[in-house]
Amino acid sequence: MTRKLNQLSNLSQRIIAAVIGVSIILVGVLYNEWTSWVLFLTISVLTQWEFYKLLKLDANSPLAFYGTFCGVVLNVLTFFIEKDLIPFKFYYLVVPLLTATFFIKLYKKKDSKPFANLGYTFLGIIYVAVPFALINELVLTDTGYEPKLILGCLFILWSSDTGAYFAGRFLGKRKLFERVSPKKTWEGFFGGAILSLIVAFILTKYFNCILPWQWYIVAVIIAITGTLGDLVESLFKRSIAIKDSGSLIPGHGGFMDRFDGLLLSMPFIVTFLKIFG
Repeated sequence: MTRKLNQLSNLSQRIIAAVIGVSIILVGVLYNEWTSWVLFLTISVLTQWEFYKLLKLDANSPLAFYGTFCGVVLNVLTFFIEKDLIPFKFYYLVVPLLTATFFIKLYKKKDSKPFANLGYTFLGIIYVAVPFALINELVLTDTGYEPKLILGCLFILWSSDTGAYFAGRFLGKRKLFERVSPKKTWEGFFGGAILSLIVAFILTKYFNCILPWQWYIVAVIIAITGTLGDLVESLFKRSIAIKDSGSLIPGHGGFMDRFDGLLLSMPFIVTFLKIFG
């Protein structure tokens, strides 16, 4: 199936892959909190592993397996604590778990840059695993499981990407950040921001899990941090001279290409809603 998709135009690949991906996400999120958790945990593992794999292309040696394992433990703890299945004190397991990375590197004789690679290991946890773990904080509220929160955020994020893609393609002239991403334009950014606000307006009519003004703030957060997240990933890819983070998603590249906006927007969204929600 992937081979057939690769024979289509880029736009056709993007549309077909998006329909399949969105369908999987909708089913996983809407069924119950357990399927939603497994879905995003799986995406988190694939994205973090992809991140470490890309680092290795640049002659780095992060602790890919152990770093991904730490990300899984962090996600599992967050979910079970937010579900009130285990007490908060189990979060302290993360501290010795992360500290153990120093001991592991101590016995890696062939690593010429042990502390740099320790930094890359921690970066994979902070950059990828933490945002996906925060999704548990977002959807597991005091009143129970609230799938509309993550769905609303995803709808806004997807609309921002779509608006930016088409506005940039047909109207784009002024470069947004040419040093990092030559194709991104201010017209694309504002196209994405406008469509995000339109979707936020629609959400205020049907998704009453948060107040209308909060949906608009979330839309602004996503429009800004989602774009910056895309630029950050572009900076990362340029530093190791690659175009896409992977090829598993036809027309979209890899998991980092598809979820880069979510990685940097989720910490801001959760912080905003926890303080003002």
